[in-house]
Amino acid sequence: MCEVYGVFVKVSEYMKFFFYILFIVIITFIQFEGSAQKTIVKGLITDELTKETIPFVNISFLNTSIGTITDTNGNFHLETDLLVDSLLISYIGYESQKIKIENRTITELDINLKLVDMALDEITIFAGENPALRIIRNIQKNKKKNNSEKLEYFQCNVYNKLQLDLSNINDKFQKRKAFNKFQFVFDLKDSSEVLGKTYLPVFISENYSQYYYQKRPERKKEIIIANKISGIENKSYSEFTGQMYIDINMYNNYIDVFGKQFVSPFSNNGLMVYKYFLEDSSFINNKWCYNITYKPKRKQERTFYGNFWVNDSTWAIVKVNARISKDANINYVKDLILEHEFDLFFDSVWFKTKDKLLVDINLLNKTQGLFGRKLTIYKNLKLNRQDSANLFSSNQLNEAIVIDTIPDDDISYWNSVRPEKLSEKEEQIYQMVDSVKNVPIFRTFTDIIYLLAYGYYTHKKIEYGPYFKTFSFNPIEGSRFRIGGRTSNAFSTNLMLYGHLAYGTKDKRFKYGLGTLYMINKNPRFTIDLYYENDLSLLGQSVNAFSEDNILASILAIRPNDNLLNLERYRVLLEKEWFTGFSNTLRLFYGTLLPSEKIPFKNSTNNESWNNLVASEVSFKTRFAFNEKVLSGEFERVSLGTKFPIIDIDLTIGLKDVLNSDFEYYRASFKITQAIDVGLLGYFKYAIGIGKIWGELPFPLLYLHEGNETYALDDYAYNLLSYYELGSDFYQSIYLEHKFQGLLFNKIPLFRKLKWRETVQMKVLNGSITEKNKQVWDFPQSLSEIDKPYVEVGVGIENIFKLIRIDAMWRLTNREKDNIQKFGIKAKLQFIF
Repeated sequence: MCEVYGVFVKVSEYMKFFFYILFIVIITFIQFEGSAQKTIVKGLITDELTKETIPFVNISFLNTSIGTITDTNGNFHLETDLLVDSLLISYIGYESQKIKIENRTITELDINLKLVDMALDEITIFAGENPALRIIRNIQKNKKKNNSEKLEYFQCNVYNKLQLDLSNINDKFQKRKAFNKFQFVFDLKDSSEVLGKTYLPVFISENYSQYYYQKRPERKKEIIIANKISGIENKSYSEFTGQMYIDINMYNNYIDVFGKQFVSPFSNNGLMVYKYFLEDSSFINNKWCYNITYKPKRKQERTFYGNFWVNDSTWAIVKVNARISKDANINYVKDLILEHEFDLFFDSVWFKTKDKLLVDINLLNKTQGLFGRKLTIYKNLKLNRQDSANLFSSNQLNEAIVIDTIPDDDISYWNSVRPEKLSEKEEQIYQMVDSVKNVPIFRTFTDIIYLLAYGYYTHKKIEYGPYFKTFSFNPIEGSRFRIGGRTSNAFSTNLMLYGHLAYGTKDKRFKYGLGTLYMINKNPRFTIDLYYENDLSLLGQSVNAFSEDNILASILAIRPNDNLLNLERYRVLLEKEWFTGFSNTLRLFYGTLLPSEKIPFKNSTNNESWNNLVASEVSFKTRFAFNEKVLSGEFERVSLGTKFPIIDIDLTIGLKDVLNSDFEYYRASFKITQAIDVGLLGYFKYAIGIGKIWGELPFPLLYLHEGNETYALDDYAYNLLSYYELGSDFYQSIYLEHKFQGLLFNKIPLFRKLKWRETVQMKVLNGSITEKNKQVWDFPQSLSEIDKPYVEVGVGIENIFKLIRIDAMWRLTNREKDNIQKFGIKAKLQFIF
């Protein structure tokens, strides 16, 4: 399992923005009752006789275009800055009502609708099909024709405005002492017209870009011409506020919402998932259209409810409103609303003209959270193909480039590209963010959060830590005390120095390490990393495991770890990224490994022993992740993933007699991994690996397969395998995992409320050791070759309290040894939507 703190994004510029948001969120708790500057009406609509709630009722302010519909539970919320005095309620089959309201107040209503009393002649009713279903089938049949991605090529200009707000702000909160120097912030407080919550804007960004699309081969490209962001200095963040990363196509079968797949109302499987109702018909932009409402057939599934207008001749969507189901199995997202508008261009092409997105996120119920809202306007659509030879990237499906040639203070330019002028409060957000960052209490707060998240405390040009390695314990060192640190961005944004010093109370030895990382180039990435270390090491440890000097590794250990060996090493890494997702790393390594009482270096047959093992290596690694997206800071980066396979190839040569090295050998490994989205069925992940060593080697230079002797779940280790248990010089491995995302539990009433999610996994390892490698040195007592394939399986439940995953695991083979784990319970913390 990786360092638990690694779930946070390790990019300092973005964390500064995150801390700014979190600073205000954490010390807020109570909701706000309302705002006296708007007319706000909210309430519930029911049937007068049955008292059942009525969904999808039309509510609007009289003589205005401002309106909404009730949700699936009959609730509504409506507000406006206009002077209004009446509310109009209408629904097919019920009498319409006009209700007087008081302007500039908050009004709560319980409205009873009365069925229309109509005297009808005798009629004969014949069984027939719901007329909405015929319309849905026509929409599905014409999806490819009406989807803009059917076009061979198009380009357009795109304006994006992204805003983040803190929600549920109250007067009591404003008066807290912590905010004595922040009262200017609350001048921007407002209330949401849709969600009925009070909010405080804290972030805003705008960009204007040229967007290009090509069907064959499929390519998308966005050139961000102008960009204006509050609170973040690193302009590389700009591409993530553009169209490329926040693009929703309702014609797709599934809509991605924070990594979860929601069924589109226009999905080919829509009739299996939704109920549809024909509500109205009318002219929209001189085209006759039908109005359809829809709602999910079953609870807890990842679906929407809402309505849409569809043209009666082309069956193209003209306008759609979608809101996620209240009980959808997704964490932290309390609400999400999508609005899309389309128009007909060149008499044959339906194309989006406007997108709106509103999302309400709360980490905890009844506390403050975040609103995210996005407005996108499309204009200047062109279908004539440009010379695409140099326009599109050959190695990226989706490419975003930030040129940002327009200054933020060029008011005339921004006014020319904005579809509508920013409000006075929106203009003030830019100034407010910079003001907050300069208040001392804010800077203190960000230092504390940074310490908790990364383990480092920043003081001017030095970051001290990580604190979770300050103290640990093991049988060899006893109590281990460690101090470490690295230079901060205030020291340099191109050069980072780092190191540590440790001492064990039992072995009474100092251990230490010192390194430097230099950024030769940042885009594309080109770095050199030099490191020297003399410390204890655990061979055969997963790259995802807790390091042995992490206090959690000590606390969560199943048994005391006395497998540590002293390693003195020199390492040089030269990493060159050719383009995003494709890189090579040249590694030079020289190390001296010392034996221990438990793990001696000897050959009993020849009655020989060795005081150390010296190795010199040159490695060349290739990594290819097509269309991968990454978030980059000054030194570190985080992968946002790719839907394509990720390939890793590692070639290593052991150089005998170079710096007194003992052995010549050649090592090659290949690994392919991929996470596959299978819609409502969840996610499937696989990893296939193979490795081979040529040469005559002692056991420390063989493949010592990754064990796990802690209670923590490790995706990259064999969780029931002990350290130094299985080795090989030729291996094959398979890892399979499927996350059902609640597919089964959602259908069981008790589990449905818990929102638990099911997982299954299997790991298989096969391999062998040549006879000559068995005879170089004696194997440790616990180590053996893989006589038969090692197999372990597990079933798990994740999303327990939204943070915990627990797996029950069984070892199916290689069960003959004593003191091994045949069954185990493993757990880990994870932040998932």
